[in-house]
Amino acid sequence: MVLAGGILIGNLQSRGLPSLYPAIPVLAGQYLADFWDIGWNSWNTFRLKINQTLIEKTASAIVENGLAKVGYNYVVMDDGWQAYSRDAKSRQQANSTTFPAGILALSKYVHKLGLKIGIYSDAGIYDCGFFPGSWGYEELDAQTYASWEVDYLKYDNCGGFHAGTYSPQERFIIMGNALKNTGRDIFYSLCQWGNQFPWFWADQFSDSYRMSGDIYSSFSVDKSGVCKTAYCLNTGYAGLSVLTIIRKMREISTFQGPGAWADMDMLEVGTGNMTEFEEQTHFSFWAALKSPLIIGADVTTIRQRSLEVLLNKEIIAISQDDAGIAVSYRPELSKENIFQVWAGPLSSGNSEFVILALNEGTNSTDIEIPWSLIPDLEKGGKSRYKIRDVWAKKSLTTNGTNISLQNVGAHQTKVLVFSA
Repeated sequence: MVLAGGILIGNLQSRGLPSLYPAIPVLAGQYLADFWDIGWNSWNTFRLKINQTLIEKTASAIVENGLAKVGYNYVVMDDGWQAYSRDAKSRQQANSTTFPAGILALSKYVHKLGLKIGIYSDAGIYDCGFFPGSWGYEELDAQTYASWEVDYLKYDNCGGFHAGTYSPQERFIIMGNALKNTGRDIFYSLCQWGNQFPWFWADQFSDSYRMSGDIYSSFSVDKSGVCKTAYCLNTGYAGLSVLTIIRKMREISTFQGPGAWADMDMLEVGTGNMTEFEEQTHFSFWAALKSPLIIGADVTTIRQRSLEVLLNKEIIAISQDDAGIAVSYRPELSKENIFQVWAGPLSSGNSEFVILALNEGTNSTDIEIPWSLIPDLEKGGKSRYKIRDVWAKKSLTTNGTNISLQNVGAHQTKVLVFSA
């Protein structure tokens, strides 16, 4: 994996796959995220309309409503914090009207609450809102973020098209190295929409990477022009539904692992009109597929049932499981367009395995899962497992032949945790 001169090739060789990209020079072995981020981001609800008061109130609400206690610790300002020009020393600067105290003062406020703060920029001349991007200013901007005590950078790709013919790998690695050179621990989150299949290379200089175009608050209906597989590109404001993003992960869930995490985009729990079952499904799959869990709702006004979904400690435990292995799609247990079954190992505490059974349909259905088709469990001996139905908050018994799930509701996911 490491070649002469400190060059790494990334996930290709480690997965036994042919090399599709040239080797990328990088600070070898220094971008290994053994954790995945969990927090809040302003974009889904507020777009460009953010300000200092909003960020302060959000940070306080994360603590007050119990989200910080269960692990949500990043407060990320997305696009809209900047002024439209750099200062006299060419540094990015906050909008002095909407962020009058500046970013350092805001960082100190957030840190005093026991949380971490994130900021946004772009690998091009401009960002998505046409504020100054970081292309050509990576070292300066990274040092600026460090001086502001920033803990997280979301790095977008909109302005990348203004950077000429440079590849995403070249543009994104420069900022990755610049952040590392600051000496500050800054989580590096790429937002390049799955462009050029980042699961093959982004693990070498980032902590997470977007695997698709943008989500929007819809469970099953995409906006026009959306493609369904991971190996097609939905850029920018694509408008992908929850179901389509889950579908794309069928092809790339095996790439998940310590080093860098495929980001399925921010959570839409609490932002729109999804049912309780749909929000549970959304949260369950993001957790079990090891996507970063970044809340996109207004947590100062979020409805109670959505807040309870986000606070579910058992689902969060699946996300943060020590093994860091995502569930995988099990076609032999599924019926296309009717129900999906996903499964994978766990290793925290007594938990050893998890199954997700999703009813894709709009009517209730029964789902039968034969023990004989789950070799991971069969070899361990059926009788040794206790089965926990997480959302129902109860134990599940089986007949020794099948795991029988009766009357699974429309768009509901049963999450079953097997423990010794």
